[in-house]
Amino acid sequence: MNEVFTKSMARNIFYGGSLFFILLFLGLTFDTTRQLPKLDNRQAITDKVALGKALWEENNCIGCHTLLGEGAYFAPELGNIYKRFGNNKAAIKGFIMSRPKDGIPGRRSMPQFNFTDEELDAIAEFLKYSSEINTAGWPPNIQG
Repeated sequence: MNEVFTKSMARNIFYGGSLFFILLFLGLTFDTTRQLPKLDNRQAITDKVALGKALWEENNCIGCHTLLGEGAYFAPELGNIYKRFGNNKAAIKGFIMSRPKDGIPGRRSMPQFNFTDEELDAIAEFLKYSSEINTAGWPPNIQG
């Protein structure tokens, strides 16, 4: 059996493969645009949420924590912290305030940032807002 791979065979494979992947891309794009309105159930961003996000960025929280899968994996995922703390902003604020001034010797731990009550409330509101984003099952468990 003489197996010869001709230019026309290569061209047909190229065009066929290209057509297949273009159709696949279009199909997935159509499906995504159809699914997005169902996933977007967020509330409007308030001034308090915006302040919390600004504090999140200023204090480089993402340098240790992940938020919705983005960031460092040094400390726990915070995308579901509001649910993990029993839907209680006071528990989040209490945890942040309870951090020791110089950390725990010999352990990695979150430092004390000495936030004001307004800043603590804004951070808790930002984390509450983040936990209400429909992430299609991320993180996969409540522990983050």
